Amino acid sequence: MADENLTGKRVLAVVSNYGVEQDELFVPVRELLAAGAEVDVAAVSSGIVQTLVGDKDPGESLTPALTVAQADHSNYDLLLLPGGTLNADALRLDDDAVELVRAFTSAGSTVAAICHGPWALVEAAVVKGKRLTSYPSLATDIRNAGGDWVDEEAATDSSGGWTLITSRTPDDLDAFVREMRTALVTATD
Repeated sequence: MADENLTGKRVLAVVSNYGVEQDELFVPVRELLAAGAEVDVAAVSSGIVQTLVGDKDPGESLTPALTVAQADHSNYDLLLLPGGTLNADALRLDDDAVELVRAFTSAGSTVAAICHGPWALVEAAVVKGKRLTSYPSLATDIRNAGGDWVDEEAATDSSGGWTLITSRTPDDLDAFVREMRTALVTATD
């Protein structure tokens, strides 16, 4: 569809070098690329990113375009935070990743997080007053951080000057990607 042409839109996916859930990274990246967006993957270090399937089985690997420390939020329209328990836990402990989340939200940019990805949002203290979803085990963390956790395939909240898109699991990827595409189409340059 012409209204889903994402040419000129830029997306930054932020991951650790081990443990990102394969489909939560590759499905959005491939679909956004197919729609014309430019997508960069930034990892904690410049080494290979090893994805996992179901938090245990080795998945595809890739070489990141840059490190999280090198990423400049002003070059992107959307920040993608895929899940994977190990990945999300590592990102919330990485100061550069947490600061990047804060930079995107402070700038009024869109952030999309799936499964355990919202852990970085909790750590960055940006979920207060936001309506969002995640893997169910994060519900208490989100509520304790002031967020309104909901059990829906995708939740989009544009309050507070920035848009947050969240989903629960890889089963919700169709809705998650659809919401990202919509946000990118309607984003102003």
